[in-house]
Amino acid sequence: MADHDIHEEQDKSTKWAENRTNWAEDRTIMALERTFAGWMRTAFAAIAIGIGFRALFGEFDPPWLARVIATMFIALAVIFAISAERRACKAFERLSSHAVDSPKLPNIRLVAWSIAAGAALLIIALWVLDDSSLAKV
Repeated sequence: MADHDIHEEQDKSTKWAENRTNWAEDRTIMALERTFAGWMRTAFAAIAIGIGFRALFGEFDPPWLARVIATMFIALAVIFAISAERRACKAFERLSSHAVDSPKLPNIRLVAWSIAAGAALLIIALWVLDDSSLAKV
């Protein structure tokens, strides 16, 4: 009888330990989602700083200097998006969700690479568009 109680107590203890581990893994997944979202917001902020810098200080002398500084900020957005995607995907592959829905890796990649591609297109447009043609409109 005493052996049965000891085994039952150990089973209950093991179950609680497994539950705590599962919950910790779920919390880690949610923290990774928040971190990824934070890096995407940082990428958008870098894009906004680049565009704002170019718009606000377009009259720099030499004229290309504002474009170079804006390009650096927008290029940072590309770096932020791609590096966040790579880190998030590696981490999500190691974890398994239990009670929460884990984000789908193709969606994470789509978001990050879309932001990176948009930022790259913005850099191209920044250098290709002629300021004098915009002033005539």
